[in-house]
Order: sequence, then structure tokens, then C-alpha cells
Amino acid sequence: MKSNQFKLIVFITISMLLASCSKDDEGIYFNEINEVKVEYSTMELEILNLVNEHRVTLGLKSLKKLDVISAVALTHTSYMVETGNVDHYNFPQRQENLVIKANAKSVGENVAYGFNSSKGVVDAWLKSESHRAIIENEKYTHFGISTEKNNNGRNYFTQMFIKK
Repeated sequence: MKSNQFKLIVFITISMLLASCSKDDEGIYFNEINEVKVEYSTMELEILNLVNEHRVTLGLKSLKKLDVISAVALTHTSYMVETGNVDHYNFPQRQENLVIKANAKSVGENVAYGFNSSKGVVDAWLKSESHRAIIENEKYTHFGISTEKNNNGRNYFTQMFIKK
């Protein structure tokens, strides 16, 4: 419970200090997310490590964790928890945000819902051709992750990848 409260406080603080919503975005897309220090949960760090371990077994370079990517991912994870939808809604805005704030040349995103372990969600992404293609894309250089539980204790995930 304390972890969820802490994440909520961090999210609200980030939103209040670094984000402003545009009139047309229904409050979901944040224009001003700058580089921030993100506190990662054990599950989030395990997901990042598992993805990098998988990439290395294929002879691909490990990706570097970038907090601004995780901050952008957090906005989408919070949206999914709030709406109960697992989707890529407003991806173009998140992509644009990362182009501006992280100098991204390209952006990819994987989302998921309901998994109780980092291994479970990564295994599911790797079993899906489209999700695996994002994880195994050799052009990506950096990534970030956000996980959040809903009121029923179900996990939502947003992992984003960029090429700088």
C-alpha cells in the first residue's frame, strides 16, 4: 500500500511541477515533462533487466534506462489505470513528447495488464510477434518503464523505447 501511495505522490508531484495540459488533449497528454529523477520499483527494474538480458542473448546492445521515458510512460500507465483500458491511446502525443524532450528519432511502446511478475509480462511480450519486434528492434538505444496497480491490485504496464 505504501508503494502505491508513494507512486501516486510522485506522479502528482511530477504532474504539478512539470506538466501542463493542452486544451485539446482531455488532460491525458502532458506537454512539459522534462528530465526528472524517477524512483523505480523492484518489478520495473526487473523488467528492464529481463529485456536487456534477452537482447544480449540475441547479440543486440543493452538499452540504457532514461528517466524521461519512464515519466512519459507513467502518464500513460496512470491513464490506463484510471480508465480501465489497455491501449495505445494518444501514442502520437507521447511520441512527440519524447522527440522534443529526449531527442528521440523513433519511438516504440508495449503495454500490458494483469501480470503479477516481471517475468510473466516480459514472457508474454516475447510470445507476441509485434511486442517482441519492439523489444528486439536493434535501432533502439534507450528505454523506460512504468507499472501501476489499480484498486483491485491488478498491474498495468507501459514500456517505451527510443532511438536517440
